[in-house]
Amino acid sequence: MPRASAAVVWLSAALVALPVAPADEAAVAPPEAISLDGLPPVPRRIAEQARRFTEFRAAALQDWHPTERQILVTTRFGDTAQIHRVKAPGAARAQLTFGTEPVAAATYDPRGGRFVVFTRDTGGNEFTHLHRLDLADGRIEPLTDGARAQNGGLVWNRAGDRFAYTSTRRNGADRDVWVMDPSDRATDRMAAELPGGGWSVEDWSPDDRQLVLREYLSINRSHLHLLDLQTGQRRRITADAGDVAHGKARFAADGRSLLVTSDRDGEFLQLCRIDLASGEQRTVVGDIPWDIEDFEPSPDGGTVAFTANEAGASVLRLLDLGAGKHRPVPGLPAGVMRLGPWRRAGGEFGVSIESARSPADAWSVDAATGMATRWTESETGGLVAATLPEAESIRWRSFDDREISGFLYRPPRRFAGPRPVVIVIHGGPEGQSRPVFLGRSNFLLDELGLALIYPNVRGSSGFGKTFLKLDNGLERMASVRDISALLDWVSRQPDLDASRVMVTGGSYGGFMTLAVSVAEADRIRCGLDVVGISHFGTFLKNTESYRRDLRRVEYGDERDPALAAFFESIAPLNNAGRITKPLFVVQGGNDPRVPRSEADQMVAKVRGNGTPLWYMVAADEGHGFRKKANADYQFWATVLFVERHLLGD
Repeated sequence: MPRASAAVVWLSAALVALPVAPADEAAVAPPEAISLDGLPPVPRRIAEQARRFTEFRAAALQDWHPTERQILVTTRFGDTAQIHRVKAPGAARAQLTFGTEPVAAATYDPRGGRFVVFTRDTGGNEFTHLHRLDLADGRIEPLTDGARAQNGGLVWNRAGDRFAYTSTRRNGADRDVWVMDPSDRATDRMAAELPGGGWSVEDWSPDDRQLVLREYLSINRSHLHLLDLQTGQRRRITADAGDVAHGKARFAADGRSLLVTSDRDGEFLQLCRIDLASGEQRTVVGDIPWDIEDFEPSPDGGTVAFTANEAGASVLRLLDLGAGKHRPVPGLPAGVMRLGPWRRAGGEFGVSIESARSPADAWSVDAATGMATRWTESETGGLVAATLPEAESIRWRSFDDREISGFLYRPPRRFAGPRPVVIVIHGGPEGQSRPVFLGRSNFLLDELGLALIYPNVRGSSGFGKTFLKLDNGLERMASVRDISALLDWVSRQPDLDASRVMVTGGSYGGFMTLAVSVAEADRIRCGLDVVGISHFGTFLKNTESYRRDLRRVEYGDERDPALAAFFESIAPLNNAGRITKPLFVVQGGNDPRVPRSEADQMVAKVRGNGTPLWYMVAADEGHGFRKKANADYQFWATVLFVERHLLGD
């Protein structure tokens, strides 16, 4: 399971002279799937003014062709991200799928590149299914079925004739391991029946007889297991008791040990080796005081590419496994990286890179020379990348004198006087705000002169496992107090306007938005809650069963009377009478993580206050809006909300 998950939140506003829309001003109609409650018509002038901020794209590297030097990426040329083939660095992106639903992941057939296996869901419901795209005739065949099942995380074996993947199809709650030859769907079989929803396939052994599995119990605790595919026997190979996290795992070339990331010996995930016979774990790379967030060994096992999350930015290094020495890779732009695979027939690996001035693009690195090559150059729409602001690291002291940090984006210098502020709180809660491309939110900065602050409150990842646990269970409201301390910090900055602050966030960030709207009603102007939790008790009851126990570890078990009482006391739903500033609630109708019921009940309660409230629901979306038409309309409505409630009187 990933270390964090969060909804996408698009932020923007309109300032200029704060025009008041005339009653007969032309309006833009919402997409068919969007329903509105309490929103005034969105003026067409907003859509026209903001258009150039909505036309950016991103490209995520998915896989290498097994024999040719070409790649698969996912990018958007219509309404959703689809699979494209890029035959050479800088070559045109040739679209291969044309569905109405976005593609999540894609991989070539390793034996010849005759077909592509990919995953997608329906309407954002996250019930992903595997599909096979035959490149000879363009036909797409489903490989899995079952309306309410998650299927994904596939890993090819070394021979390239089968892959292993996980599925919740048995009962909707437990994530079992299955194996299939995608050339023949009839070969699909369950390899292991497993308890719990946190299992993933990490790797195949060099002889294709075993799988290494990861059992995710919480962001602070996970185990690794070996599964014998012939006998079906499973053996746990990490014996740690208590809170020890093991991340990615890969077999070493000899098959007798594993390379893993682990925080067993310190605050951060380091690169380690586990001997499979003795269980002994020793550190391979332990001199980097940050999380090693990702790594990929070369096909021959001699070189390991890895990235470290250093204060939010990714730093890519190459490790000579035999010598035990690593070196940085020069020539890459600063930003946030996601490692792609190595070429099967060469010493080159892929990486996707995103920064404040560039959407994600695909690159490759030659391990022998260290030379970096850019494969795609995604459009930024009408934005000039060099003019976009970089993130500035900020720090403040919270109620307990603990240092909290975040990123501040300042508007261009042509805007004089103290600037209004938007505080954007990440989800997870184990997420981390990092200096990535802001997309539509650049409208706030470049056109309107607003300042954006992205805090990393306690409980955020990237700052060590102690910091990660500071908001668990009964400590939940300490993170809300970190935002209160941030408001104090804003009030001391002469170039920020503490009288005009908006708070927003998605998923857990949505809960934080509601909680801050309760606690700091006198110090904020308004709030924007996107797919947020309004009561942890009802959330845990109604979230999908495959993730319920995983969330209980973080938030607490609602079946415990003491925690149930705590949830009642802190729930924004039960404190809705204290929300007196305008609120905008955005929800996906198919959200499996934070179901629509969380938004519905909150909207009903806040309306009873007489508080101005806008409510937007997209019937064909889930945990955040992924379809461009829907995301654009949400953005335009947000502009109108900010005009009226953050910037207007």
